[in-house]
Order: sequence, then C-alpha cells, then structure tokens
Amino acid sequence: MDISIVIPLLNEKDSLQELYAWILKVMQSHQYAYEIIFIDDGSTDGSWKVIEELSSEHKEVKGIRFQRNYGKSQALDAGFEKANGAVVITMDADLQDNPEEIPELYDLIIKEDFDLISGWKKKRYDNVITKNIPSKLFNLAARKTSGLKLHDFNCGLKAYKNTVVKSVKVSGEMHRYIPVLAKNEGFDKIGEKVVQHQARKYGETKFGMSRFINGFLDLITISFLSKFGKRPMHIFGLWGTLMFIFGLLSAGYIGAMKLYKLSVGAKTILVTDNPWFYIALTAMILGVQLFLAGFIGELLIKTKSNEKHYKIRQNLNL
Repeated sequence: MDISIVIPLLNEKDSLQELYAWILKVMQSHQYAYEIIFIDDGSTDGSWKVIEELSSEHKEVKGIRFQRNYGKSQALDAGFEKANGAVVITMDADLQDNPEEIPELYDLIIKEDFDLISGWKKKRYDNVITKNIPSKLFNLAARKTSGLKLHDFNCGLKAYKNTVVKSVKVSGEMHRYIPVLAKNEGFDKIGEKVVQHQARKYGETKFGMSRFINGFLDLITISFLSKFGKRPMHIFGLWGTLMFIFGLLSAGYIGAMKLYKLSVGAKTILVTDNPWFYIALTAMILGVQLFLAGFIGELLIKTKSNEKHYKIRQNLNL
C-alpha cells in the first residue's frame, strides 16, 4: 500500500463527506493504493455515523471510535498503530489542510528519502490575536529548545515513513512534537514544506489558551525527556549526590568547629542554634530524595508496560 491517511477528529460531521471526496479525487488522479483511517475522538455530533456510512460504501475507509475524548495525541497513536502504507500522511478533518499537497509530500518521502516532512502554514487564516501570535511564540520556543529548524511544529499536515510512526509513542499532548520524538529515535532526515492553509468552513476551532499553555509545559517535558528520559539517574542522582555531599561536609564542619572550641575552652552554642545545622540537614534530606527519585525513575523505565492510554469503542474495516 502506498499511502495511509490518518485523520483524528472531534465533532466534524459537516466536513467529513467533503473531505473524503476531496481526498478521493487526489488519490484517483495519481492512482495511489491507499487507506483513510478516521479516528473519532469522542465526538457527540454524529461524526461517527458519517464514518460508518463512508466505511460501508468504501472499503478503503476505516474507522476507530474512542470510548470518550482522549485527545489528539492518543488519536494519532491509535491511527499510527493501524497504518499500513509506506507513507503515512496526517491531516486535520476541518478542511483547513489541503489534500492537494499529498502527492508532493509523498514524493519527498519516497523520492527524496526524507524520514518526515512537516507542513508549514506560512499564510494563515486564523485569528491573529488568539492563535497566530501565540503560535509564533510557541514555535520560536520549540525551535530554540529542540534544535529543529521548523517554522510550524503544530501543523496537522505531515508525512512520515511508516517506520517512523511505528517507532514513536505519542501520548499526553505530544502530537505537536512528533518531529522531536522522531529525532530522538534517530530519524534525522526531517524536512519542511510550505503548504496551503484553508479558512475554516464548518464548526469552530478547538484551540484555546489552555492548549497554548499546555504546549509550553509539554515543551519543557519533552526537552527534559529527550536528554534524561532514558537515564533519569544521570540528573537526579547527580544533583542528589552533590547536595548530600554538600550537607555532609557542612555537618562535618559544624561538628569540627564545636569540638575545636570545646578543646580550647571557648564558649560554644548548641549545634541546633547554628543556622548551618539546618542548611546541612536540609541538603542531606533533599540529596537522598533526589537520588531515590532517580533510582525509582530507572526502575520505572525498566519495568514500564506498553499500556495504552485510551480505550477503543469500535473499529470499522480494521
């Protein structure tokens, strides 16, 4: 199979028939062998009924229905698991991503041998205040933190080699950082393509300030995980050891000074009246806690399961 098109969605029933017809036109004109995987992330507007109708009429249309709303990352993860195409295309269901871009994305993966191509919506039709400006700030921070020179990390239109989507685990709200996750797995041929952005035709955006804030929090998380996710002892153990040694040396110094003053008959104060006693004690306690955090982190990594963070209610054609 040439292409798997993975489409997560939430309450997009008005756009699904039109989106399918648009994709079908592109696929037929280029004679691709393809599948379309719709992942219904807990829609309440009848989106699943439309997917059922499409899948019953067209065997290339497949559907995954979540038990409830779990988020875009979980939807993509479920779609990636089922994708069979040599190239996997992700796109949003709101008609703001243009299916006409698919052939060029496919060629970049197959002919130019890229591992991943990320879309760049250079000209956007979103609200400038609520989405465009926050998006620019977010992408600037993501570039600086990840080292990937991409302009639009959050663009839903991306193309991957099948081996990439089978290697990355997308959870939480990490869908924005799939290029970073891919880079961390050793896929370093990552490119970017300017894609056409369409104005929203139906429904309303799911973007809000909470997602903007969550995006920055996830950026901090993935930056930490990319460096220490597989070796937490290297960070927690290091700082824990340093703090414990600092506290131990401080306590030793306090004890030595106490003994010295006693030996020369000088006036002394209780050890507990010395503020350095509490600094030393705190440093040793924090040091032990940090070391244990690193140790527990190592145990979790070695014993973690591949448990999915979503429940599928129904599958179609899968």
